[in-house]
Amino acid sequence: MKYTDMSAAELQAELRAVDAAYSEFKAKGLKLDMSRGRPAANQLDLSNDLLNILQPEDIKIQAGLDARNYALPDGLPECRALFAQLFEVPADQVIAGGNSSLKMMFDIISSGMTHGYGFGPWGAVPGGIKFLCPSPGYDRHFAVTEYFGVQNIAVPMTAEGPDMAEVRRLCENDPSVKGIWCVPKYSNPQGITYSKATVEALAAMKPAAPDFKIMWDNAYVVHELTDTPDELHNIFDAARAAGTEDRVVSFASTSKITFAGAGVAAVAASPEMIKLIKKRLVIESIGPDKVNQLRHVRLLPDVAAVKNKMKRQADIIAPKFKLVLETLERELGNLGILSWTNPKGGYFISVDTMPGCADRVVALCAEAGAVLTGAGATYPYGKDPNDSNIRIAPTVPPIDELKIAAELFVVAVKKASLEKLMGS
Repeated sequence: MKYTDMSAAELQAELRAVDAAYSEFKAKGLKLDMSRGRPAANQLDLSNDLLNILQPEDIKIQAGLDARNYALPDGLPECRALFAQLFEVPADQVIAGGNSSLKMMFDIISSGMTHGYGFGPWGAVPGGIKFLCPSPGYDRHFAVTEYFGVQNIAVPMTAEGPDMAEVRRLCENDPSVKGIWCVPKYSNPQGITYSKATVEALAAMKPAAPDFKIMWDNAYVVHELTDTPDELHNIFDAARAAGTEDRVVSFASTSKITFAGAGVAAVAASPEMIKLIKKRLVIESIGPDKVNQLRHVRLLPDVAAVKNKMKRQADIIAPKFKLVLETLERELGNLGILSWTNPKGGYFISVDTMPGCADRVVALCAEAGAVLTGAGATYPYGKDPNDSNIRIAPTVPPIDELKIAAELFVVAVKKASLEKLMGS
């Protein structure tokens, strides 16, 4: 029976049973963590060959240089070629860098604030600038623009991506709106892949700011969980067709493909944008870690090798997603108190509680020893207007611990929902 259909006496009886179950979890002294989307240790083990894949005689690269030395601020040609296959652009439109795509995003925003992109520094705009933040979304994106004093504006997500009517309303009449954050494939946290219509609409829209940027974080481009993956339309094809290629700056990394803390990141953009980025790079750095880039292209010489690697990862993490989703369906499917996504890829399951319950659920889990990402983290400034969204990251815990964490989460959702319905 749905909780909303229960009588007061039935709700009270259900709460007594749930309280008893919750007390049992608290007595276990649990220490569980589903707070961030990190690879598990056995996923990282799949890339241990990186530790010894190079020998002293194997440090020459295509350009005829020694990978251990200075030069090539835009990265190894071999590494750029690999990312070019992932981005589906020519290699001369790719820069391969260090281990963090987030740092590359930070640098793009920083350069916009200090120098701008052909129309003056964003930081000099009277009254400040704004950025659109599809929400629920990635908290670290929102933190970057917030750090620079940019006003983050939440835009609702739909099943096809950002609400494009709202995006157009906000950016086509306000020149202070300088960009939008996007995770276009298996979005963080909902696992939504933008439709072709959404991709084309983003490329074709006419923002009032001529230097508007689409920050296209394609973090999960090869992170499939099923044999029937989503297809993402190529944003660069759409932008070229619309004559707006300078608008798009795309990012990816191997952080969840090889070693999370020692991968390789890359940025792709139009020839004009690449020229602007390189102008800064030659001042900022003599060059990236080319030895690490070389390790990666020896381990993963082409996209076929990357996809084979990701299939092995899916064999590890897909059962974890399945366990959590089956637990939610079995325990909460008929109660009317929680909805959730069933992603085909990515790293998260997004759930929505009854309005006003998410923060309470997270607190209950923490009190019983299971750490979740804070409620509201998926919205700008950590403020979910409905206090309902929670991001679940199933990848890190071993499956036996994940089973306990999922069961505790279910009990916490029931308890928070009953308290809400009973006004306690």
